[in-house]
Amino acid sequence: MRHPDRHIFEHTHDSLSQWFAERGSPRFRAGQVLEWVYGKGVIDPDRMSNLSASDRAALAGGMTFASCSTIEHASASDGVQKLLVQWDDGASSGLPVLDPSRQTECVMIPSLPGESKIRKTACISSQIGCPVGCRFCASGIGGLDGNLSAGRIVEQVWMLGRLPGVERISNVVFMGMGEPLANFAAVTRAVRTIAAPWGLGIGARKITISTVGLPRAIERLADELELPVTLALSLHAPNDDLRRELIPWSEHTTIAELVEACAVWFDRTGREITLEYILLGGCNDSADQAKELAGVCKRLRCNVNLIRYNEVEGLPYHRPTDERVRRFQETLRERGVNTHIRASRGRDIAAACGQLRHERITT
Repeated sequence: MRHPDRHIFEHTHDSLSQWFAERGSPRFRAGQVLEWVYGKGVIDPDRMSNLSASDRAALAGGMTFASCSTIEHASASDGVQKLLVQWDDGASSGLPVLDPSRQTECVMIPSLPGESKIRKTACISSQIGCPVGCRFCASGIGGLDGNLSAGRIVEQVWMLGRLPGVERISNVVFMGMGEPLANFAAVTRAVRTIAAPWGLGIGARKITISTVGLPRAIERLADELELPVTLALSLHAPNDDLRRELIPWSEHTTIAELVEACAVWFDRTGREITLEYILLGGCNDSADQAKELAGVCKRLRCNVNLIRYNEVEGLPYHRPTDERVRRFQETLRERGVNTHIRASRGRDIAAACGQLRHERITT
């Protein structure tokens, strides 16, 4: 793998200033380079016209700008765009030999026509594969092949912002491949770059970190990440028995422990939790299960996003009927729970929630 300190997206303003100083160049070059990269979308040192020839040569010879190759770029009928990328191992140049163990997917989701707010949301991955192994999700089918560095997390947002018709990413969600809190240091460092004025400049309130639920990591996030991001908890079941069937990682964590950690999050940050609940037809979508979920919600300051299951070939789950989805929502709302049904986007290119995986797209 390439040394992370030589990857432009790993750098902060301070570290890049030091990089230039160590080479006898003015520290202010850092601000100029970061403006080229994040402000103008330029990653070719030869195009950075306000740098000296020697500084451009130093960057070209000593800094990695693009650390991945795009294997596939797919566009959905609803405007969603998906990238399958392969991360460079530094071993060779030119076209990469396809290696799923170094591939991730990320997605750009635009707002729908007629929506009151215009959004361009980057759904990004924090790991190659996923260790959680949710029974209904494609991302964990091949297990975990590794963590992504902070720079490679940031690079995904940068790449999605360069896609046709995007211009600027407005929101970021860590809802792609992987468990973000299992790659804690890299994710929190990436969030700081995404939010920084010298970086991507995306407001922290427009950044969502989604987790399957690691209580100690949730509390640590509340303590260590000073930015007001949104925390989303992937619950997917109203009780421990069903949750352990669906999410193997929940074997050693109870919903009560998650509720307690989320209460700590709210007390320390003042930010409500979003509960993500994928509705699996005939599995977790009954009115009685909605009532049980409402009991969990009453113990939290939270809102609930209901997500219809998006089919994954080879898995035994089914998309629920519209009637059962509406009834589930109504049951929650009747009990005072703020609940929304999230639209499934990008299903025709397998870019919807739960469909991302680290293998080549086939058409």
